[in-house]
Amino acid sequence: MMPDLPFPLILGVTDVVALALLFGGWLLIGWFTEHPPQGKPSVSVLMKRYRREWMRHFVTREPRIFDGNILNSLREGTAFFASACMIAIGGTLALIGNTDQLRGLAREFELGQGTALLWEIKLLVPMFFVVNAFLKFVWAHRLFGYCAIMMGSVPNNADDPEALPRADQAAELNITAARSFNSGLRSVYFAISALAWLAGPWALLAGAALVLFITWRREFASRSRAVIMQALPAPRLSVGTKLPGLEPPPASR
Repeated sequence: MMPDLPFPLILGVTDVVALALLFGGWLLIGWFTEHPPQGKPSVSVLMKRYRREWMRHFVTREPRIFDGNILNSLREGTAFFASACMIAIGGTLALIGNTDQLRGLAREFELGQGTALLWEIKLLVPMFFVVNAFLKFVWAHRLFGYCAIMMGSVPNNADDPEALPRADQAAELNITAARSFNSGLRSVYFAISALAWLAGPWALLAGAALVLFITWRREFASRSRAVIMQALPAPRLSVGTKLPGLEPPPASR
């Protein structure tokens, strides 16, 4: 005989559909942003060219204090969001430990009472996104630090054969850090939409759809994207990438 499961009794069909849209939209927009269709690149993909171009100009720029200030501002941004996520995680844990206040507030606004377990689940969902964002921001902060070290290892002489390869390596680290930072931001967006579940499944559906649309628009149909598309730098190969036909011939025996 199958044991009774509490979740089918707690979550209705609308709740399940809303959660599916929330998590499905989060995964889909993340993959779609990093793997856009041909001819329709996202802002994140377009900025990769500018990051590589930045490191190419960095080699010949004197002094390089300007580049250090830019990287420092990027690290400060990741540190700020990581700290904010830690505060949010602590607040959510405090609410999970005492859901009576939320249940009382729901009764006042006639949002339905529900069980204590249901309210804990509703808080765990946004907490999942916040924890994911925290991990992404911390990793981005560390990668920007790696990038700073790699930039410091670029020779001052632009004619040095190690200058451009080191600059390309720094660019790839910068791109990877930015990818992690953007992923953390998306998690924050969907954590905010997940809070709408406190008002009911229909609010969660609306919140997930709204955040999904806003995230898509900023990456693919925003005014900032149109500006970035103007005078776009030529694409450069990533470190270690080889064009077919350019490999050295095998050594004769």
